Amino acid sequence: MSAWLEPRTAYIHVPFCAHHCGYCDFAVTAGNDHLIDLYLEAIATELATLGEPRPVESLFIGGGTPTHLSADQLDRLLRAVTRWLPPGRCRLPSGTASHLVSPHELDSRAARQAAPTSEFTIEANPDSVTEEKAAVLAAFGVNRVSIGVQSFQPDSLAVLDRRHVPDHIPRAVEAVRKHIPTVSFDLIFGAPGSTLAGWVADLDAALAFAPSHISTYGLTYEKGTPLWKRQSRGTVVALGEDDELAMYEHAMDRLGAAGFEHYEISNFAQPGFRCRHNERYWANEAYYGFGVGAARYVHGARELNVRDTKLYIRKALGGEPVAFQREELAPRARAFETMATQLRRADGIDRLAFRDQTGFELDALAPAALALLRDNDIVSDDGLSVRLTRRGKCVADAAVAELLKAL
Repeated sequence: MSAWLEPRTAYIHVPFCAHHCGYCDFAVTAGNDHLIDLYLEAIATELATLGEPRPVESLFIGGGTPTHLSADQLDRLLRAVTRWLPPGRCRLPSGTASHLVSPHELDSRAARQAAPTSEFTIEANPDSVTEEKAAVLAAFGVNRVSIGVQSFQPDSLAVLDRRHVPDHIPRAVEAVRKHIPTVSFDLIFGAPGSTLAGWVADLDAALAFAPSHISTYGLTYEKGTPLWKRQSRGTVVALGEDDELAMYEHAMDRLGAAGFEHYEISNFAQPGFRCRHNERYWANEAYYGFGVGAARYVHGARELNVRDTKLYIRKALGGEPVAFQREELAPRARAFETMATQLRRADGIDRLAFRDQTGFELDALAPAALALLRDNDIVSDDGLSVRLTRRGKCVADAAVAELLKAL
């Protein structure tokens, strides 16, 4: 089975939060902690549909707030997850050509010789992670914690409707690092009322903790969220595009100067610390997904689970399918999707790997769009691969939209 059709990574969704932030449109639930134990039973039931343990090279438990669970509940969750999805290095299928391994994997192989054979990540909020919980996570092999810092500025945290305060952040990092070595920070720029000076301070504050990985996301106003409704009523005003662009460009400059590799539009990593889990998504390769609202891409078919937690529990425990949507793209559409996701990476689109993965020549799919992007310095092209330029990273969504016009 081809590497991009057989999953070697898995995502598990934990929807529970102490509070539903105003900008969030994920499948989360707040104020329903009485459902947690039933949910853990439902997750274990869905995992059992695998039929047998499936070793994976990366696991990612996201949310929601997975560390909102108690230490005992985390123990129960991780027992089920590692039973059915044991972390371990996955072998490439027999006969897989060496050029299918990404340049990053080849270049950083030496840097990772002493690293674990698998990556096991969990998301945490600064006010929900404790040393007791970190010890439980480490006991099951979790070796990477992604902390939702978002900002060190009290005003930005307030407008984002976050419940933690800056003082929670050092305590969370200290608790994690007593047991787990690798810490990643999520940061949001462009909150209403924020300034470039505040963003400069956020990046400096983040770097003071020496994280191995930093994700920087421009705030989006997702339709239906409380923040979107406030914007629609005019009670909050979105930051201007020029201000957001200045913040993004500062992130590229500041993190680059600090030794971080800008390996994907929103993601920066110290050498050897790219998020291997997310790299599978950006390569448009297969992945498992379990839990409410989770997506999976297995053997060329995409499925999406129901987004209502109570409905998910009822279906899973009742022996019913928990997916409500299934799609299998035609080969040409899948090739365009692969083009769109891979362009987000610093490695870009490798022509040989793209042809082997999709069956299509890259230049035959969207020749006019590629030429337009090259002529306008949106992409660089050395004949082997196509990559976004610095200018292209600033207009990545528009570049992808241009390519998809040829679909």
